[in-house]
Amino acid sequence: MNYSKGTNYALHTMLDLATRSADVKVGVQELAAKQRVSPTYLSKILTKLAKAGLIDSYSGAQGGYCLRRDKYEISFLEIIQAVEGTTPLFKGCDSNGPGCLIEGVMRESEQKMDDHLRATTIGRIADEMPQHLHHSGGQAAKES
Repeated sequence: MNYSKGTNYALHTMLDLATRSADVKVGVQELAAKQRVSPTYLSKILTKLAKAGLIDSYSGAQGGYCLRRDKYEISFLEIIQAVEGTTPLFKGCDSNGPGCLIEGVMRESEQKMDDHLRATTIGRIADEMPQHLHHSGGQAAKES
């Protein structure tokens, strides 16, 4: 089971935004440089996050991206589904008919994973980051 690279970039971008002040807008160039990814590619991911209502996008010289909602209300599951969609990982046991025992185990496992990802917020993970990796304004905070 694999999530796409896009999901990885989305999670890291959201974590980056969650470590900044809520009113700070961050440009795609800065976000892309930090992850060593093309700004064009990251823009496509940011568009998905914006369409899902997770971030706001502002154009112009003072533009950029910031979280739309409180970081403690944005779950890992929402971020993953914004990029990957909501199709179940396990496609079912079409050839075995209804009541397939394997399908039951797989769906239960996926439900447990979804519950964990739904309960884990990007804010909680941001709080667990070492303080020197947090951002202050538009700059990375320096160690004392």
